[in-house]
Amino acid sequence: MTPILLITIVVMIFVIIFQIAKASEYVSVLKGEEKSRKQNNKINAFLLVVFLVLGLIGCWWCNEMFYSKTLFPQGAASEIGQKIDLMLYITIGVTGVVFVITQVLLFWFAFKYQENDDRKAFYFPHNTKLELLWTTVPAIFLTVLVVFGLKYWFKMTGEAPKESVVVEVTGHQFGWEFRYPGADNVLGKKNYKLTKGANSLGVDFEDQASLDDIHVGGTMHIPVGKPVKLVINAQDVIHDVGLSHFRLKMDAVPGIPTTMWFTPLYTTEEMKVRSGNPNFVYELSCDQMCGKGHFSMRGVIIVESESDYKKWLSTQKPEYYTVFPDKDPAKAVTDSASAKTQITQVLPAKN
Repeated sequence: MTPILLITIVVMIFVIIFQIAKASEYVSVLKGEEKSRKQNNKINAFLLVVFLVLGLIGCWWCNEMFYSKTLFPQGAASEIGQKIDLMLYITIGVTGVVFVITQVLLFWFAFKYQENDDRKAFYFPHNTKLELLWTTVPAIFLTVLVVFGLKYWFKMTGEAPKESVVVEVTGHQFGWEFRYPGADNVLGKKNYKLTKGANSLGVDFEDQASLDDIHVGGTMHIPVGKPVKLVINAQDVIHDVGLSHFRLKMDAVPGIPTTMWFTPLYTTEEMKVRSGNPNFVYELSCDQMCGKGHFSMRGVIIVESESDYKKWLSTQKPEYYTVFPDKDPAKAVTDSASAKTQITQVLPAKN
């Protein structure tokens, strides 16, 4: 019912506008074109001022209504994110002031200098000083903003601190997989030709560095207050790692690994308090249209204390033992214990 009602309202608005236009045309014929044009000019000038006032009130009202629903009130959850927020606030401040001034002048001039038989138009074709002013000042402000942006970009994509936690992020239609280096803190090599069966990431297990790597899907665990370096890949089409709470994003391109790093400031539990949402989770979204299942390509990030992170990491089994379960020492011990039990059961009991 609601869609039909909305369509009906829109159609009625167009009909009303059309009828007003036709009525205005008939009035012009009756009054005379010249007189009608001057009258319409005055009405339009007044309506422009009304539009300006209502527009500015609308901007303020939308900000009051929707600001609390954005991510800004809870703040950025990473160090680099806080700097990006500051840069964005400066950008909005500068452009906002310019926007208000230019719009007020635009609509006020349209009202003040409307057609008047007693006023002669003044033609102002050229002024070098004025042109230099309105070209140079915006150029300086924009250059400063671009320099700030480049500074933060080079920082987040530059060399991560040596003590960083390294996580490889791999995107595919339509999900995320994560790989952590083992005790050697080195990710093993990969080869797309090896991608089959349980080895969904194509890890090259002939590389000794890959034997202790850990592979998990869907949920990424990272420690709070410690730099985290993401090594980003894609297996099929271009995806995009979107970390809105950390104010970061980076393309995941097939065959071209990309990297970025950040330092989480708040655990998931702390963000539940800051956001006022007991069900809060950090999300990893795909910010690049990648197919019909794009909307469902969502990962979860759990930010926890370093002790909890290490505890979780200690419970994870290297991917090598998942791909080659017969080489798993734990399985060998279990099989040995099972064999002893079977032998004991078939041996005759002693008198």
